[in-house]
Amino acid sequence: MVRHTRLPGESADYLAAREELRLAEIELMRHREEVASRRRALPEGPVVDDYVFLEGPADLDEGDTPVREVTLSGLFTAPDRPLIVYHFMYGKLQTDPCPMCTLWIDGFNGVAHHIAQRADFAVAAAADAPTLRQHARNRGWSRLRLLSCGDSTFKYDLGSEDEDGAQDSTVSVFTRDGDGSVRHFYSAHPRMAEDIDQRGIDLLNPVWHLLDLTPGGRGDWFAGLDY
Repeated sequence: MVRHTRLPGESADYLAAREELRLAEIELMRHREEVASRRRALPEGPVVDDYVFLEGPADLDEGDTPVREVTLSGLFTAPDRPLIVYHFMYGKLQTDPCPMCTLWIDGFNGVAHHIAQRADFAVAAAADAPTLRQHARNRGWSRLRLLSCGDSTFKYDLGSEDEDGAQDSTVSVFTRDGDGSVRHFYSAHPRMAEDIDQRGIDLLNPVWHLLDLTPGGRGDWFAGLDY
């Protein structure tokens, strides 16, 4: 049963405009489902290098847990599970952690245990492992695998780093074959086109969608590290 919120005093113009909007939202939802179906139907992607990452301690204590090497294929906990990697803009030319990426990862930390029911998940950055771990402690990230890949070509090959070391945010999905080979399935970037600079991965974060519900929308708001 479709429920409509009806409040006393609503004008006929408001009700008509709200109904038009509801129908447009339904159309958008159906189109989004169609796009998701096309994504799931992508043909088999190419085999990628078994990149090596450095992983620090997975807890919030300073401790003396040594940094260890882990391969891309080693991030999979089972052969039939996909792996999602978020490329964090931190390291090389990005000398400070990106506030917007930090906003994204704050959310990932909150839902990581839900994601783990269906997929493996990690965050990769060019920053060294101790620096990355310290930022995680500052933010209270306790549920995430944080990987340093500044010494590999992982971010460059996947399009989240240029030849000068400038960083970009990206999300990549991988699968693993029975023989252990890792394949690239899908990647998305914020910049989808010349006229779409910052919207390409907005579906990964609820903040934008909540702001989009308000009369002022997103405006020119930008995330910060000081709150």
